[in-house]
Amino acid sequence: MKEIITETMRSLKESIGFSGTALARNKDEILVNFSSGYANRSEGIRNRADTRFGIASGCKLFTAVAICQLVEKGQLSYDSRLQDCLPLEFKNFDREITIHHLLTHISGIPDYFDEETMDNFEDLWTHYPMYRVRRPQDFLPLFADKKMKHEVGRVFHYNNGGYIVLGLVVEHLSGLAFSDYVEKFIFARTGMMDSGYFEADGLPERTAAGYIDHEDGSWKTNVFSLPAKGGPDGGAYVTAPDMTRFWESLMNFELINEETTAALLQPHVHITNDIYYGYGLRMKLRQQGVEKYILMGYDPGVNFRSVYYPEEACSIVVCSNKSGGAFEIISGIEQECTGQKRG
Repeated sequence: MKEIITETMRSLKESIGFSGTALARNKDEILVNFSSGYANRSEGIRNRADTRFGIASGCKLFTAVAICQLVEKGQLSYDSRLQDCLPLEFKNFDREITIHHLLTHISGIPDYFDEETMDNFEDLWTHYPMYRVRRPQDFLPLFADKKMKHEVGRVFHYNNGGYIVLGLVVEHLSGLAFSDYVEKFIFARTGMMDSGYFEADGLPERTAAGYIDHEDGSWKTNVFSLPAKGGPDGGAYVTAPDMTRFWESLMNFELINEETTAALLQPHVHITNDIYYGYGLRMKLRQQGVEKYILMGYDPGVNFRSVYYPEEACSIVVCSNKSGGAFEIISGIEQECTGQKRG
């Protein structure tokens, strides 16, 4: 794929030291396509259009789609109670928590990483080694026995633990490991052949290492900063072209039917100003309807942003293998390609 980049974007990526890949397409037209920085600094291997990047929480939407597929099959409903979907006892969880509550972050359950009380994601692994965390159930000791944080259904509180629980529901009802389910029923169906839930100690070729830069100019990789394998709340690896394929398949009802897709993309919960949450993604509203759908992900050494403008059928994907940069790049692309103001 030929690199397409304007002088404005070239200047921006150089000024912020962007490391990653950016891709914007409007239907069949490539609007922006460039890569920068190194997938492997030690070996001098540069990022490319087909480099695989971690996208952190950007893949909560995959979990939401998986749940919606099971709803279509009649195996549960959005109003199903968690206790009726999973043969696990969460002794401190409200018995009226539903799948809808979990999908929209209003369940009130505790989280394993609470952004209101914890500053550093790496601190999680001080007493619970990250190399032990390779399946959804491996997260449970970090939050399953804690007390409810909020009353169910009352407060939007972004919650990774809720999506871990949803992943366990997918496993129980499908009989498959969560990552196997997504790879079979979402990635393969979409043609995302380069994407997957890879283990940190067994990464395939063309996978970018995540880098954490220090103020003194030194750096380290994030191999000891994240779970050994991603799961329902985040941690899949994708290429930018694969992510645009996902948007196209989702919006063309190839993953779930039109009615179910409408439920997924419904603005269920108000977050702030004109931003709402659906199932697994945010959206920005305007008087005429949805202006854009928004995915974002952040982990140490990982920064991801993607948006989809339904009116223009325009998707933008920015993957970074540093802790920042994606927001600045996608804001610049939006300003150039869609006339939107930055911010």
